[in-house]
This record gives sequence, structure tokens and C-alpha cells, in this order.
Amino acid sequence: MAYAIGIGLLGLGTVGSAVARTLRLRAAYLERRLGRTLAIRRALVRDLTRLRDVPFGLEVLTTDPADAIEARDVDVVVEVMGGVEPAHQYLRRALDAGKHVVTANKEVIATHGVALMRHAAERNLDVYFEASVGGGLPLIGPFRQDLAANDVREMHAILNGTTNYILTQMAAGQGDYATALAEAQRLGYAEPDPTNDVEGHDSAYKLAILGMLAFESEIRPDQVYREGITKLASADFKYAAELGYAIKLLAIAKQRPEGIELRVHPALVGRDSVVGQVDGVYNVVRINGDLVGNALFIGRGAGPEPTSSAIVADLIDLGHNLRAGAHARVPVLIETQATALPMSAVRSRFYLRLWVTDRPGVLAKITAVCGEEQISIASIIQKEADVRAGQAEIVLLTHSAVEAAMQTAVRRIGALDVVARVASFIRIEDLPE
Repeated sequence: MAYAIGIGLLGLGTVGSAVARTLRLRAAYLERRLGRTLAIRRALVRDLTRLRDVPFGLEVLTTDPADAIEARDVDVVVEVMGGVEPAHQYLRRALDAGKHVVTANKEVIATHGVALMRHAAERNLDVYFEASVGGGLPLIGPFRQDLAANDVREMHAILNGTTNYILTQMAAGQGDYATALAEAQRLGYAEPDPTNDVEGHDSAYKLAILGMLAFESEIRPDQVYREGITKLASADFKYAAELGYAIKLLAIAKQRPEGIELRVHPALVGRDSVVGQVDGVYNVVRINGDLVGNALFIGRGAGPEPTSSAIVADLIDLGHNLRAGAHARVPVLIETQATALPMSAVRSRFYLRLWVTDRPGVLAKITAVCGEEQISIASIIQKEADVRAGQAEIVLLTHSAVEAAMQTAVRRIGALDVVARVASFIRIEDLPE
């Protein structure tokens, strides 16, 4: 019988069960591929008596982390628990016990990934984390190997399927934000508490990981500027479509001489662009490198099956390492601590929706403020009118401007006596194909 690579599985929920199921269904194929079997020796669970989709004997299930982490017949610890702690400490314990690590945990890799990889390197061990970004969408491997010859200049991505589904529903006229969120929850795309997704935290963690690989710099999640989607209104999707745009929650990283732009926020993108056409629960990552030009990765970014695909792929790669007696064949090189460009210094174009008093002189006051803040207006369009209130709705598009100047202009415009309210303020991101 072939030598078995022993696995300690931390977590046997939806994703952990999918990993176990994949290992069982693909057992013969994996043995042919590796010349070794992949066997789950221990699985850490909360409740030993719970009925599971993938049954295990009590000799495998345990409620004691040490059983899954430190057992002599465990070669690699696979972590699918989620959350920063105790997952982070469990992974450090695994490395201290001489075990390789595979994780799907974006929070841990974004906040402690560099330290874990250095900790592993000191012990001739490997840390794999393909499943931490994009589910089954291959991203970590291409950054580490296929794009290694490139100087990556910028990256635009949709990294959260939940928010992309909600925005797709709103764009299709299927209700406002609350309605679209409720539908996403009914279908299981959104959690009962959707904060992590809709406020952009999930995308910020993932952008920190991809930015780390793209720019070979340590990036903290708190260096990523973040805005969520909760303030978007149905009217903005209607007007964006009329103007030739889609609204997406974009994760953006750009290399600049003075620092790296790192930001997650809603943005108008060309509806005819590839990014603008990625709808539903799909993810997309668009990378621009000096040699490859634009490279695109599109696919399902979440779910137990895509995530298990990435985890098992990492186990296959690790299996080849073990067979060859090697480790860190393609090391992650993190040379510097990233200098994040402050959001106030970022340049972009802007979409502004206002309700104003419907009388002469209004536009002159608004354009005067923009002129004083060095903001060039591309167009102003009147969209709706409320005759009873004596108000009109206008949409204003700008040319490229500095964020700090635009923020000042928005505050000043909102304070004008002719402006009832600033209804929306959304950045425009141009994506040349």
C-alpha cells in the first residue's frame, strides 16, 4: 500500500466536509498523481455526536486541537475554521510541531501571513493559501509563478460574490438594496449578518493578500481604504446604465512612484468592459503587467466545491514537495513594508447626484465651487423634477480630480443654499482594454 500523507483537518463544516468528500471521491486519481494517498487522520470538530454528510469514525473526530495538530501520523494541517483566532494560533502550533500548513483563511493570511511564512521557512516547512482568495479561481499560484517575470502595475478586481450578486440584482431593477440583500440571504449567498461582505471587509482582506504577492510588500488590511455598498440607491444604477456604466464593488491596487493605491469601494465601470459584465456571484481579477499586458481571471469565487478544489490543489503541490524531499520550491518573496498612498491623494473621475432648488443660478453656484477646487466638470444632466417640492435632480460627472479636492467640493456643494442634499457620490474607474 502506498505511503499516506496524513492530514489534520481543523474544521468539518461546509468547506471541511467538501474537502473530505473530494479526497474520498478522487482518492484513486490522487494516488496515481502523487504515488501516495492523502488520508485524513484527525478532524477537529465542536460536537462529536453531530450527523455529518461525510461520516468519520470516533478515532478520527476530536474536540482537542492538539490531537489534530500534533499527532505523529499527521504531516500537514488543513485549516478551514475561519476567523483570526484561534485559527492563527493553531497554525503557529502546527508549524512548531513540524507540520506543513494549508489554509483557506483570508483573515489570518492578510493579518499574519508574512509572519507565518517566515516562521515556516525557519523550520523548512510550507504554507499554502490558494483558497484564501477567489475560492477555486486560481490566483495565488499564478502570482507566485506565472506572473513572476512581470512588474505588476495595477489590479482591478471583484472579490466578493455576495456583493456582486446584490449589485447585479439592483442593476436589473429587482428592488433596492434591502430587497436584493434579502434575496441573497434566502439563496444562501449572504450570511444572516452580512456586514463582512457588504461593508467591504472581505474584499479588503483579499486585496491585501493579492497586493502582497503582486508588489512583494507586506500589506496590512488597515492600509486598504474601504467603503461598502449599503448607501447605493436604485436611481444610481438606472442613471449609470443610461451613461454606459455598471456599478461594482471594486478592489483596486495600483503602483505609484509615491506609494501603492489600495482601495475597496463602489465604482462606475464601463458596461462594455469585461469587469463591467461580470455579474451574479462571479469574481474577476484584472491584472496589468509590463510584459503580459492585461490578464484576466474569472470564475466562482466562493462556495464549498470551488474552495475544496483550491485546497486539494495545494495538497497535491505539497505532496510533490514531500515526494521530492523539497520545500518552498516557489518561495513568496516579501521584501518591503508597503507604503500605502493616502486616499486623499488618489486621482479619479467622479459621479455626483444632487437634489437642488429648481430655479435659475443653481448650476452657476455649483460650477463655481468646482472651479475653485480645481475640478473640471465633464457634464451636468437634469434627470428628475419634484414640482411640488420645487426641486430637481441632477447628475454631475467630472474629469480626473484629486480625492481631497473632490471631498472638499462635495462638502461645500452640500452646504449651498440651493442644494437640498447630496444623494450619491461614487468614483468612476476607467479600464482601458
